[in-house]
Amino acid sequence: MLNFGMVDSRFDRKQFPEHLVYALGIIGQTSKDVTMPAQLPVNFFSTRSPVIDLFRGQLDYADHLRQDSEIALYFFYAPWCGQSVAAREEIEHVASRLSDQVLFVAINCWWNQGKCRKQKHFFYFPVIHLYHRSFGPIEYKGPMSAVYIEKFVRRVMTPLLYISSRSKLLDFLSNYEPGVIGYFEFNASPQPPGYLTFFTSALHSLKKDYLGTIRFGVITDKHVAEEISLVHSGSVYLHRHVNTSLVYPNDDMNYTAENICKWALENREILIRWLRPHGGKSLLLNNELKKGPALLIFIPYNPLAEIHPLLDEITKVALEYHNCNKSQEAEPGPQHVGDSDSPAFDSSVPNAQTKSAETFSITTYPCCNTVVLPQWHSISRTHNVCELCINQTLGVKPNTVNVPHCNFFEIEAALDSFYLQEHTFFQVISNTIECSNFLSFYSPFNYYTACCRTVNRHFLSFISSEKTIFQTPKVAFSSHGKKDKDDIQNSIPHIEDRNCFIPDLHISVTNITGLGCRTNKTLNLYLLDSNLFWIYAERLGASRSTHHKEFAAIVDLKEEVHYVLDQNQSLTGSTLENFIKNFSVLYSPLKRHLVDDASVHFHVQHVITEVTTSTFRDIVLSSEKNVLLLYYAQWCGFCASLNHIFIQLARLLPPDNFTVARIDITRNDLPWEFMTDHLPTILFFPHHRKEQSVKFPEDFSVNLPNLLKFILHYSSLSSSAPRSKECLHKETVLQQGHISHLEKEIQKLRSEISALHQAHDHLEAQLSEARRKEHRLQQQKHILEKQHKTLQLHSEQLQATFDQKNRELLEMAEKLQELADASENLLKENTLLRILVASREGKLQSKDESNEALQPEQKLSDDNVLVSTATATSEEKRVDNINTVETEHSSKNRTE
Repeated sequence: MLNFGMVDSRFDRKQFPEHLVYALGIIGQTSKDVTMPAQLPVNFFSTRSPVIDLFRGQLDYADHLRQDSEIALYFFYAPWCGQSVAAREEIEHVASRLSDQVLFVAINCWWNQGKCRKQKHFFYFPVIHLYHRSFGPIEYKGPMSAVYIEKFVRRVMTPLLYISSRSKLLDFLSNYEPGVIGYFEFNASPQPPGYLTFFTSALHSLKKDYLGTIRFGVITDKHVAEEISLVHSGSVYLHRHVNTSLVYPNDDMNYTAENICKWALENREILIRWLRPHGGKSLLLNNELKKGPALLIFIPYNPLAEIHPLLDEITKVALEYHNCNKSQEAEPGPQHVGDSDSPAFDSSVPNAQTKSAETFSITTYPCCNTVVLPQWHSISRTHNVCELCINQTLGVKPNTVNVPHCNFFEIEAALDSFYLQEHTFFQVISNTIECSNFLSFYSPFNYYTACCRTVNRHFLSFISSEKTIFQTPKVAFSSHGKKDKDDIQNSIPHIEDRNCFIPDLHISVTNITGLGCRTNKTLNLYLLDSNLFWIYAERLGASRSTHHKEFAAIVDLKEEVHYVLDQNQSLTGSTLENFIKNFSVLYSPLKRHLVDDASVHFHVQHVITEVTTSTFRDIVLSSEKNVLLLYYAQWCGFCASLNHIFIQLARLLPPDNFTVARIDITRNDLPWEFMTDHLPTILFFPHHRKEQSVKFPEDFSVNLPNLLKFILHYSSLSSSAPRSKECLHKETVLQQGHISHLEKEIQKLRSEISALHQAHDHLEAQLSEARRKEHRLQQQKHILEKQHKTLQLHSEQLQATFDQKNRELLEMAEKLQELADASENLLKENTLLRILVASREGKLQSKDESNEALQPEQKLSDDNVLVSTATATSEEKRVDNINTVETEHSSKNRTE
């Protein structure tokens, strides 16, 4: 790489273009990467905040502070994180209320020099950890709201609720959340055996279940403990509303905190569940809705409030809905099912089924199930509905059998036997009830009773009429058995409405007790806080302008439908009961809710009409015009490319007889018969037969001529009735109007085509000019490439010359160094010679003085002559040597 600092000053870099200078590397750059160090972190919380802000990630110092506090809360944050910034105010609010009892520490876990960043590896921010002395961390995963955080902190502060009296025990057990109670006697010692283990198990439950659905309580009074049959200190009791409550099995499981928590979580009873989506990508709602039909209830909820009247009403409905034991107890027990005179019940007797029909009462059967057979013909809208009940006998003759509960295995066996003889009940068409008895497929001592009737789905309604499908003035017999008209009361209505027509059942028609166990459409109940998740309610159909954020909807993912509770009614227990009952009946009177696009605004000047769920019937089905409807979606790119075609088509067609419309199927729901799984889809609805809509063929290209042929073909099909002269005249006038309208449009199209031709010619001229410019640019490019090659060769030559001159300079420097060394040696020798001459002169002078004293003047003068002559001779020799060295040095310089 060439460097200007080592180039001859005659080289001028300004003669080259700047971009070539950089390209050739004439201007040198440093080879080291320059990295700007991160800025030092600053305080995330205010200095006056009760939260200790360790903004440099001093995790070790936080652990040191935690040693002096019973409860500590760590708030791990990243300064750039928007959620951390939003949660900062919530944390400060909680700290202002609990700072005297809880240590609040905020730690910057993003600073790369801090210990928190080096020791912790979080995948999201913020993260909240709580510590109860040495136990922890307990991670909080709930909403980043002050009330929810404070509620969770208080649960960690007091994981056990002290139950001191019978009234407090009843309040504890009446809560809808599962409750675990431990009984410990504090008389013998300050901390009886097992108490710390039970205390730790409560903390374990908060660690595993951040929603805190299990409540832990402790009883110290022996008399209060006897109310729930706890007599031994250290006993643990799990309360359940519907199923049997349990006592911790000390003999089968070790008494440890982990085992108690695991036992409580596995055996808890959840009648109604809270859903709290965290706002990111999650399968929470999908996993819950896949379990079956779900009732989603949105209510405003404050966790810190003392009382929740609306929640109490909903809890009562949930308890009644799932309370299967009371519903079975309300039903009459099995009565005497036979007498001594009854014939032997043997499978070998062919008419055994017929004889048993006169002996048993269907109302006394403890276990029944409703079966709806499919349509017997493709054009029929009727079903055969059967009530299948189980009869049990012991021994050879029928006897009384006490069956306290309905066994689902027996129901499954009954259904197997029923479907084996399904052809018997499949093609029967009768307006009367026909009852039959048939033997069990698995046991000769069990037989089943089935009462069936044909019903029409179109006229069936359980709400508007008090009659049911089984309420009829007469009961007929099938080929399997006979009945008299006096046995009308023994006929079974639909399973949900059985209590309306059987006088022996003392269940109110408005009561839903045990309905979750008496229907095949059992609901899962869920609660959501409308203060946090109202956006989900709006997507399900809630009004955005409502002031009371109360909403309920049933979502059936399997059937792909959902129903919405009327928002004009207040959300109370009675309205929820009616909502659940209407959904649970066989043919539900609830109207399916379809999502409508409320953001569409209609304007008269739009040539294409935008259709929504609410306007679909008025614009498409009820309109007297021919309607061409386009199904599209916002993400469908090909759908958007058809817009100009439909705009031209709408301008061609007369607006009095044709409507061109479109609907966004991603934002609007339609009845299933009008849905499609392919985009774009084009449907044409003729004005006189809207039910015979026609789909545009997919193998045809979507263009203006094809669409016109498609519309004119299906709109010109006349009805089978003869037309009058007046009708023909009107049609002729209409056709002439169409022709004139089309001629005008064709004239417009021709003018547009000529304009397009002119634009095409102009564009061709611009393209030719652009091609010429491109050719010139290519030539300039070749010239620049040649210049670049020439400059590159010149650069290489300069580099070679520079290397040669550099080598010569190095050789010259070596020779100059040798001359300097020789000159220095000569100077030293010259100095020595001068010293020797001076010393010699001193000696001669002293000798002369001595000779003058000893010899006469004549001899002294002769000696002086001889001395001077010798001195001159030596001086001449020294001068000659010096001159010789200088001559050689100058000659060498000239040679160089």
